[in-house]
Amino acid sequence: MGSVDIITKDYMKDNSVFADAFNYFLYDGKQVIRPESLQELDTTEIAIPFANGNEEAVQKFRDLLKSAILMSDDKAAYLILGVEAESELKYAEPVKNGLYDFLQYSKQVQQTAARHRNAKDWKGHDTGEFLSGFYREDKLTPVITLVILFESAKWDGPRTLHEMMSVQDPDILEYVADYKINLIEPAEIKMDDFDKFHSNLKSVLGFIKYSNDREELDAFFKRDSGLKALDVEAARVIKACTNTNIPIDEKERVINVCKAVQEMNDLARQEGRQEARLETLCSDIRNVMESFHVSLEDAMTGLKVPKEDWAILRKKI
Repeated sequence: MGSVDIITKDYMKDNSVFADAFNYFLYDGKQVIRPESLQELDTTEIAIPFANGNEEAVQKFRDLLKSAILMSDDKAAYLILGVEAESELKYAEPVKNGLYDFLQYSKQVQQTAARHRNAKDWKGHDTGEFLSGFYREDKLTPVITLVILFESAKWDGPRTLHEMMSVQDPDILEYVADYKINLIEPAEIKMDDFDKFHSNLKSVLGFIKYSNDREELDAFFKRDSGLKALDVEAARVIKACTNTNIPIDEKERVINVCKAVQEMNDLARQEGRQEARLETLCSDIRNVMESFHVSLEDAMTGLKVPKEDWAILRKKI
């Protein structure tokens, strides 16, 4: 796993950020999933589907997996929520996520069967329920995997399993089970929709979306006050995902990203003006040397070039 992937994964572990992503995607920004309701789960997915002793175990590692309890009409609803934080496009994402989800479902079947064994409530040996260990009244907990793209480019890869198929005949695909990915991509988020986020994920995804357009980024700065006091963890994600050289002091808890970017832009403009001035001096010096057949030092002296520029100009000419 690359350093960018590690940074984004660590960032998404924060329950407030994790819940915010799902509330945006599932509930249009309404605060339904509460951070305090989330419990981190083991991301190792090990499954031996309907094992009879001959199958080999399958083991995969998700980025993040948490359980959630939702309250509706005074009743608790349980969900398992997974996040895949991607710093670049992955063209096999439907297969990858589908595998994770079904490994989790298989794991639930195994856990249910284990509970029946421990309770010694096995049904008749000649029933399908006995063979699988999963009874008719048993239910699975829904698993929802959300892909978050920490990249400004649009997702141009497949979003469904059907899109990955070599055959696109609808008569055939009708009998091929499909699987779609759930995706948050900054490029598709409208400016007003960023207000549906309630954590600093708004600042992170907004900065990423507009990172290649200075005017749009300035407009986002004016809308998002969070960038003036951004948590270090969030600033680290922006720096890693956009290659923006934001100075991060690990001793500080928050960073004024707007000020840091403005200072970098000012420095870039100053460097640009300085480079233009030196190029003009080079041209003038060459003209003097050619016209009057004098040395480089005599030309710089005659043009009253500041001494601190001499070493740089010697390298340029």
